[in-house]
Amino acid sequence: MQAADAGAGGGAEGADDGADGPGSPGGAGEATAAALGRAPPVTRPRHAPRPGGDAAATAGRTGGPTYVFALCVPFPSAVEAEIACGSLAPDAEPHGGAVEKQLTVRGSVLAVRWRATNPRLLRISIINFLDQLSLVMRTMQRFGPPATR
Repeated sequence: MQAADAGAGGGAEGADDGADGPGSPGGAGEATAAALGRAPPVTRPRHAPRPGGDAAATAGRTGGPTYVFALCVPFPSAVEAEIACGSLAPDAEPHGGAVEKQLTVRGSVLAVRWRATNPRLLRISIINFLDQLSLVMRTMQRFGPPATR
């Protein structure tokens, strides 16, 4: 899972977390990516993944460990990231508070963060989200970039 997440912005190994580094908004990495016609680099979460991926167990609330997973999805534009967030945000977690999902948009990057007390429910939530994200992205590609007003 680490290899798949490394390209999607889910891991933290080898990340440049400097305030003005290549992964920061407006940094050298963004200018280089724009010159090459690619999406800007994604700033990665500031936690160190444990063996087995980003779903790191942390000591926390009563009742055992809390599992956390973070995912950053770059889009071609900030407008498309906002559209995706608006399409995905209304879906509440059906597990009665056992899984919390938070969506935020920074520039053209949609960031998603999960917290759960049950690793099985966390996995189910992530898989369902990725299915919905895939549908949103295919729909956006099918209809083309958003029209400017």
